[in-house]
Amino acid sequence: MEKILVSGCLIGQKVRYHGGDALFDHPIFEKWIFEKRIIATCPEVSANLTTPRPSSEIIGGNGVHVLHGIAKVFTHTGIDRTNEFIQGANNALSVAKKHNIKMAILKKNSPSCGNKSIYDGTYSSNIIAGIGVTAALLEKNGIAIFNEDEIILADDYLNKLENNQ
Repeated sequence: MEKILVSGCLIGQKVRYHGGDALFDHPIFEKWIFEKRIIATCPEVSANLTTPRPSSEIIGGNGVHVLHGIAKVFTHTGIDRTNEFIQGANNALSVAKKHNIKMAILKKNSPSCGNKSIYDGTYSSNIIAGIGVTAALLEKNGIAIFNEDEIILADDYLNKLENNQ
């Protein structure tokens, strides 16, 4: 049975920057939980960032740029959290490799987990096309990344994975 890496906040873990969760409720997701497919992680918490913590955004690019040393991750209070975000991405990749994970459902818009969009780095709630640090590293390593709005696409991908075994 294929395992699925999931942002911990989506299963109700209180790990988001504001101390809350982003509990995701969908029949497909509930089925995966029942089947014990879900492996939850929070990259920021795994890198020893506290909950709650100051919100962070990528400045100067996206997660790919952070991994290449071109962009950085800063809190809205000006603290450089780049190293923690890279460490969290590496921690998530280690978990994925340990469980032979080929797909992930990650929190949209997050500077770690966003797969299609992230905040623009101005701390003004503007969203732009881009990828977070963890999503970029996982994708670079061949893991398919989906967000909670792409659950049907993710389920189709899972079915293809399992039918090709």
